[in-house]
Amino acid sequence: MTIKYLRRNSSLKEGSSTGARTVGGKMKKLLSFTAVLLLLPAVSSLAETPEEKGLAIAIEADKRDDGWGDLQSDMVMILKNRHGDESKRIIKSKTLEVQGDGDKSMSIFDNPRDVKGTAMLTFSHKVGDYDQWLYLPALKRVKRISSSNKSGSFMGSEFSYEDFASREIEKYMYKYIKDERCPGDEYKELTCFVSESYPIDKKNSGYTKMVGWIDKKEYRSIKVEFYDRKSSHLKTLTFKGYKQYLGKYWRADELYMVNHQSGKSTKLLWKNYRFKTGLKKSDFNKNALKRAR
Repeated sequence: MTIKYLRRNSSLKEGSSTGARTVGGKMKKLLSFTAVLLLLPAVSSLAETPEEKGLAIAIEADKRDDGWGDLQSDMVMILKNRHGDESKRIIKSKTLEVQGDGDKSMSIFDNPRDVKGTAMLTFSHKVGDYDQWLYLPALKRVKRISSSNKSGSFMGSEFSYEDFASREIEKYMYKYIKDERCPGDEYKELTCFVSESYPIDKKNSGYTKMVGWIDKKEYRSIKVEFYDRKSSHLKTLTFKGYKQYLGKYWRADELYMVNHQSGKSTKLLWKNYRFKTGLKKSDFNKNALKRAR
């Protein structure tokens, strides 16, 4: 599982040729501006408009988490319904950083018995839709997740299939809103950037926008609010227990997603982060998905 809210965490495109030209023109401007930003240091002194500053913040957060190579970790998923009843799932995660494109990731369920062996493979991409496959051991087959289903719930959790893909900078438009004290007692001494991001592919995203709080010191995601296709506040994701690895890379021990419309929640408890374990591209394909244990 990637969840690049830890890394990177509009009126574009509706399928017409005019829309495609609009997207192309805006993306060219974005990429040109990105090239300039990468040659210059301070975010605050560069950005002249809220859109430029929002993009600059996203680029800096991404740059600070670049170069980790590959990662394996263990995770407990705790699902809670609106009545407070809980169920747990044990998951192993593998992620491969791909230079020039989005990350590849695999999530494998170990427990409970009814989902044991279920595995999901995700190929994120900087341009175009991402690819996802789900292996169902009871059927002994790999099922491709269609674009129209990616806003749906992943294995009954409050995380969607879309949430499991890495959030590549090129997939969003950005707008800086303000600076304010970071939310949560753990971060009360820190100041956060507050920025909005808007999926460029509005047709296949379950969100119209996300509002993110990123701490100004380390550029870590502290909180993300998700707004549905009706622009209503749908979910809130919060991060706790950040630790630094290899002297550079920050990872949270807890991700907590609350669905404000259903009253349900999902908590992800991470442990045993292991970087640079030697994973290869061949560890992330449909055959590997069937063999995943």
